[in-house]
Amino acid sequence: MNYKQIIPCIYLKNGEAVEWFGCTERITESAVNLAINYSNYGADAIIVFDLSEDSDEHAVNITVIRSICRAVDVPVIGAGHVEKLSDIKRFIYAGCAKACLNYAKANNIALTDEAGKRFGRDHIAVCIENVDQLNAGINQVKNYVSEIILIPEFNLRECADWVMINCTRNAHPIKIDLIPVFRNKTFHDLAADLRKFEISGIAGGDLNTNYRDFMSLKRQCNGLGIPMNTLSSKLSWSDFKLNSDGMIPVIVQDYKTDDVLMMAYMNQEAFETTVMTGIMTYWSRSRNELWIKGDTSGHYQFVKSLTADCDNDTILAKVYQVGAACHTGRRSCFFNEMAKRPYEETNPVKVFTEVYQNISNNRGKQKDSSYTNYLFDKGVDKLLKKLGEECTEIIVAAKNPDPEELKYSIADWLYHAMILMVEKGVTWEDITKEIGHR
Repeated sequence: MNYKQIIPCIYLKNGEAVEWFGCTERITESAVNLAINYSNYGADAIIVFDLSEDSDEHAVNITVIRSICRAVDVPVIGAGHVEKLSDIKRFIYAGCAKACLNYAKANNIALTDEAGKRFGRDHIAVCIENVDQLNAGINQVKNYVSEIILIPEFNLRECADWVMINCTRNAHPIKIDLIPVFRNKTFHDLAADLRKFEISGIAGGDLNTNYRDFMSLKRQCNGLGIPMNTLSSKLSWSDFKLNSDGMIPVIVQDYKTDDVLMMAYMNQEAFETTVMTGIMTYWSRSRNELWIKGDTSGHYQFVKSLTADCDNDTILAKVYQVGAACHTGRRSCFFNEMAKRPYEETNPVKVFTEVYQNISNNRGKQKDSSYTNYLFDKGVDKLLKKLGEECTEIIVAAKNPDPEELKYSIADWLYHAMILMVEKGVTWEDITKEIGHR
């Protein structure tokens, strides 16, 4: 990672976001919506602090953290309520890219070795208050930790020096990120600290509330010579072949499903605004004005990628679409089917998603005739027995030189696995994210 990170924080109390440690006043916006906005507007990661005081509250917060991890594309760091290895596992299994040990607790320092060996240093972070805590766990940090989170930020100078002396500039350099979490700091002051200290990023402060200005902060930092993760285009406006109106058409797709959402046009101002803000911006030919998609409806389109075609005369934009893309209220503008030949869908993403959704939607219906609901009614033990039988069928089929039998056996096993996924509330996105993490 060759850029500095901006990392907003979410503090969870009883499943709801509060302002800071020890605060009980709830933030109006839900924790999941906050995380989605942080991700869409340009955060590089999110730290979620579980402020639970007992196991019941911890379970509630873990459920919210799981929902956050499912909803966002940036890494989520889970911190708080760690007493044993299983607590680290809960964060990782909820989808967190890293789980954080609290070095104010001696047992958490001792737990680092086991956690690092079990999950790998890339998945382990530590929260510290001062250099003394780093010294107490110096061997653990060097061997099993990839990130140090400093709370509060008052000892930043000493901790930055410690990391530099013990990790980055010793005989065997170790890459460890140092992230201070600020209570109250403006964007201007946060940028100043990024420039002043040897740190990998900044967290908290105004980042928690002013997410609409993330890209503006990043541009400010770039202007100060601080490398940031911003959207940039390899092609400039002069590289495009424009239509007779001096514009370029843009085809817009959902970045997850590849569904075509809409088509619009950009002039130079719209293109440069899109790249600068990360929000799809067009030129309205009917109103003859710049058009930021979503400013009126709230249905913003956040850029995931921009790709030019072979002639540089059309742009394909893949976006995170908020709500509907079409002015009619439909998700896509393309809904007037004109002609269609029957065909069998073979796209794995679409097939697995559709079958999973059918299993979920039909659960509890047609109990007398549905094999799927028969398995749901019989319970998990029956389903696990069937999965075991189908797994055995795969092994037997794999010994057969004809691959056709193996194909059928794997398909049967996957179908039963999807029933189990629905039963346990695990989605295909959960699975693919986990594979991606590995």
